[in-house]
Amino acid sequence: MRANILACIVVLGFIAACGESTPPDPSVPMTCDSGGLELCGDSCVSTASDPKHCGGCDKACASGEACEGGACVALCQIDGKQVVAGTVNAANPCEQCAPATSATAWTQRADGTSCNPGQICSAGVCTPKCIIDGVVYDAGAPNPANACEACVPATSTTRWTARTSVPLLVGGDEIAAQGWTTATVAPNTLTYGPDYVRLATSTNSGARTSGQLLIMRTNAVDTMKPFTLRVTMQVESVSNHNQLDSGAAILGSFTPLFGGPVDRAQMIYLDNAAIGWADDTQSAAFLVTDGAYHVYELSVDAAKVATVSVDGVAKLTRNNFSTNGTIAIGDQTNDSNVDGVVRIKSVERLCP
Repeated sequence: MRANILACIVVLGFIAACGESTPPDPSVPMTCDSGGLELCGDSCVSTASDPKHCGGCDKACASGEACEGGACVALCQIDGKQVVAGTVNAANPCEQCAPATSATAWTQRADGTSCNPGQICSAGVCTPKCIIDGVVYDAGAPNPANACEACVPATSTTRWTARTSVPLLVGGDEIAAQGWTTATVAPNTLTYGPDYVRLATSTNSGARTSGQLLIMRTNAVDTMKPFTLRVTMQVESVSNHNQLDSGAAILGSFTPLFGGPVDRAQMIYLDNAAIGWADDTQSAAFLVTDGAYHVYELSVDAAKVATVSVDGVAKLTRNNFSTNGTIAIGDQTNDSNVDGVVRIKSVERLCP
């Protein structure tokens, strides 16, 4: 009987011992078992992300800041969302969170900031432009110091890109806006197609003079340097030339209004089936009025030797070619029944 009572006391004692919680021993320091947590006071916190303990216990971030990687960072509240300072707007790479400027709206990034390949920010928009020496240039804009360099964003948005030629005339675009003027005698017409400018002259029935129409551009070439002009042109129709006159001509030097003696002597005339110098010193057979566009080049080297090529084939040469820098194209005579109709697609000065 006594043995049973003792056994019961032992069992009850065991049950009572199992039901009790043992208070922490103040002599044993508390630790945080989870990785990346630090004990601050009596709590385990992440000092990498807790704004009350950012980078260490009790290092609280200011109002409007978050804790990122143990450092306090400024925030924007945009469209109801928290955005960390410096974050770029996913909908517009030329905007970012800049709390010092605005904590409630996106802020434009500085002009010239790279935003996409071949593009920079300009007035808050990602666009193909260049920023060179602190100045923003549109695509295609020439270097003010060297026309044979231009802004080509696909190649570089921060440096000038060399180009093969300088466009002097682009067909289809208004010529006055491109720096060209005209010298005219009626009857004549100047019209535009989608990619060309068309010059046409005619002679009134019984008239002793004809129409005349030249387009000219000053400072087209440097008078002190070699140059090559390239004219892409179609001659629809043309009368045979008279000496020093032509219904379809290219002049590498021109004195307004209708050319001086030297200009006209070294003028290139285009007849129906021939090309030559207008002083009749040299000519070459060529089917000019075949309905096709041809590339006419006038190249003058450092020794002032001029070569005229058609579609890459040399046709004429001349020594002592001189230029005043102004060029002209079209009908350069009012001689009766010496008329022409030409379509000019482009005029370029080739780069060295």
